[in-house]
Amino acid sequence: MAPCLSRRFILCVTVAEYACNSRNERRESRTLGCYIAPAVERVLVLNASYEPLNVCSLRRAHVLVWKGKAEVIESHGQPLRSSSSTFTRPHVIRLVTYVRVPRGVTKRISRRVLFARDGWKCVYCGTESNRLTLDHVVPRSRGGTSVWENVVTSCAPCNHRKGDRLLEETSMTLRTAPRPPTPVLFIRLATDRVPETWRQYLPGLAAA
Repeated sequence: MAPCLSRRFILCVTVAEYACNSRNERRESRTLGCYIAPAVERVLVLNASYEPLNVCSLRRAHVLVWKGKAEVIESHGQPLRSSSSTFTRPHVIRLVTYVRVPRGVTKRISRRVLFARDGWKCVYCGTESNRLTLDHVVPRSRGGTSVWENVVTSCAPCNHRKGDRLLEETSMTLRTAPRPPTPVLFIRLATDRVPETWRQYLPGLAAA
């Protein structure tokens, strides 16, 4: 049975959180005697099936490769160097063993991810000009929950107009059905610019 991917591995897209989460890894890096770049350089992590999973720091990627848990698929031209050794500088890595991503894991809802998922537009009127807010399709006062399938981007006027009513009690409709964000969207938001070498491994990037 394939090992289950931990919640921390799935949800962690910030470099500082994923890069320096273990004193042991930093100790292992020193044991290797190699230079590890600061945790600002990001590496794309693919499952064994080449499915995009996440991004991690250069340090974390180097440790995974050194331990034999991942292989380098794409690398930078400039290697990692120490006083006595040279190591490939990974840009895209692939896990050697397939990890099962639990379908029940729910990523925390953030306004930035929500607005990006909905194209930075109100899902009711399509406007981009008004102040955007978060709206529950089924209001919490009516039993609605804070899950990706029930939260949408709304402009302030539409949010006020809908109030605590259900959609069928209004003349309003959803332009797109709410859905959980794809891993590609989280990867896109985790980096200022998606490198060209990543794009072939990120299907649906333009739509994310």
